Amino acid sequence: MSSSPLSGPAERNKQPILDVLLRVLPAQGHALEIASGTGQHVAWFAAGMPGWTWQPTDADASALPDIANCVDEAGASNVRPPLRLDVLAPQWPADAPGFGAAFDAIYCANMLHISPWATCSALMQGAARHLTPTGVLVTYGPYLEEDVPTAPSNLAFDHSLRARNPAWGIRHLRDVESAAQRAGLVLRERHAMPANNLLLVFEREV
Repeated sequence: MSSSPLSGPAERNKQPILDVLLRVLPAQGHALEIASGTGQHVAWFAAGMPGWTWQPTDADASALPDIANCVDEAGASNVRPPLRLDVLAPQWPADAPGFGAAFDAIYCANMLHISPWATCSALMQGAARHLTPTGVLVTYGPYLEEDVPTAPSNLAFDHSLRARNPAWGIRHLRDVESAAQRAGLVLRERHAMPANNLLLVFEREV
């Protein structure tokens, strides 16, 4: 039994996300994970993508030991020690020297709707700074879309988020795309995922 806290949704969605990552990413590379949370995603992806090295991060310093424990329990040798990273900070990561090399992929799941809207622009700007020329930003979570009916479960989820914190809420895809474009990124792929979520792949604008 794991000694680290586990997220039920992360346990359910880690394989569907990995299935898409295996299709959209090359066989090897170096990835940065933003908002690693419990570490379940990075540990699972590292096992399923042995050609990749992963750098987990989280804005909450208290989460780092749990991420490290999850990775250790999974026996993932291609994961670096977790670092504290606040996307709103001018330098990534927050408590260490800047990253010495660019990343082939940056992955961020379930952050945009449980953080202030400013984190979206900060994520896009940071990705533009830290991605290789051919690197991609991958985001996962619920979004609102034009001409696509919003699932009742997502409407209820959005209401509950805004009741907890008025600065939170499910983001509209058009607004996320606009923030990406201001950073020089464009939406390359949209993948419908289980439980009314989307996986989005952004790349540098040519």
